[in-house]
Amino acid sequence: MKIVILTQYFLPEMGAPQNRLFDMARGLIKQGWDVQVVSAMPNYPTGKIFDSHKNKFSCIDRIEGIEVKRYWLYPSNAPKTFPRIASMLSFSFTSLFSIFFIRSKQPVYLLVESPPLTLAFSAWILSKLSGAKLIINISDLWPLSAKELGAIGEGRIYKMLESLEQFLYKKAFICTGQSQEIVDYVAKTSPSQTYLFRNGVDTNRFAGNRFDPSKRNHIVYAGLLGVAQGILSICQNIHFKELNSEFHIYGTGAEQGKIITFLKENPTRGITYHGILKRDEMPKVLSSYGGTLIPLVKNIYGAVPSKIYEAMAAGLPILFSGEGEGASIIKKTKAGWVSAPGQWLTLRESITEFLSMKDVDYLEIRAHNQQTASQNFDRNKQIVDLNTFLKEQMNS
Repeated sequence: MKIVILTQYFLPEMGAPQNRLFDMARGLIKQGWDVQVVSAMPNYPTGKIFDSHKNKFSCIDRIEGIEVKRYWLYPSNAPKTFPRIASMLSFSFTSLFSIFFIRSKQPVYLLVESPPLTLAFSAWILSKLSGAKLIINISDLWPLSAKELGAIGEGRIYKMLESLEQFLYKKAFICTGQSQEIVDYVAKTSPSQTYLFRNGVDTNRFAGNRFDPSKRNHIVYAGLLGVAQGILSICQNIHFKELNSEFHIYGTGAEQGKIITFLKENPTRGITYHGILKRDEMPKVLSSYGGTLIPLVKNIYGAVPSKIYEAMAAGLPILFSGEGEGASIIKKTKAGWVSAPGQWLTLRESITEFLSMKDVDYLEIRAHNQQTASQNFDRNKQIVDLNTFLKEQMNS
């Protein structure tokens, strides 16, 4: 049983897709699959190819026994649209050279991470040339997400991307989605089989990590500091010190510089920026805090922040500022508090309620969230189920 994973993002880069796909590859290997990865030269989040991979068109890495065939791309983390499109298109083109590598492996499946849609199109070509069954793993619905974020208007380009999206979903053997909304969307528009494969969390990584009682009133955010997360607005609108709390920020992204500048100019708001949190450090650091704040500025259909699952595994009560499926999960699992984006009064009230919890209730929600993560969102269990599903479909 052989499978090749095609993705623009992979370890040693940091990020939710990188971690999820690495765990998927490692988990499928444990289930008896022969797994290879085709990816770009590592460059995220700096937008610069790592020194270890500079001046190479292609190379082979081995990451914990996983063979990774890499190809050059034009790297960029610029906020402007054109450089980002150029980056996506460059790897979508150079990844086509992997046909010789893929053919030599003779995989049953070729699984591609989408977006970018252009890489999914390359995967369709590669699947046709190699005879592999195409699986499109959809983490965001493009171009719908881009339109909802205001990155693209509903004009000719949007219609072209929408047509490409529908073409690819119809040509795929299986479409896996990271949320129920994604699965439902694809099922309505495509005859392809659909399968719910959430981001989830490797709960084993959080086992044995302890809560620090001195951080009971400390709220943490660890993740991308992008426009969609709106951490800068939270810093500007919530005075944590006045609430008898502290807000601790880890991560990098487009808003990083503005956040640092704001905190220098407003040093008494009870907010601290710590820089980037490494993957191996994340479970221990998260688990030590009292709670977490997870924001999503705008409801993006199909998007569920992976930080929700990590927070549950760490036992953190969740203050969710957002809408959509993420908010529904918090409410359904009783994992914390929900406020709509920009409703600062409601968010402040939620923080106050969280801080005023009795110790017995507080410890109960921590234990409840860890149990929820283990029972419903454990990535290892999800991979076992995925393995069973893929085996069942092999001869279809």
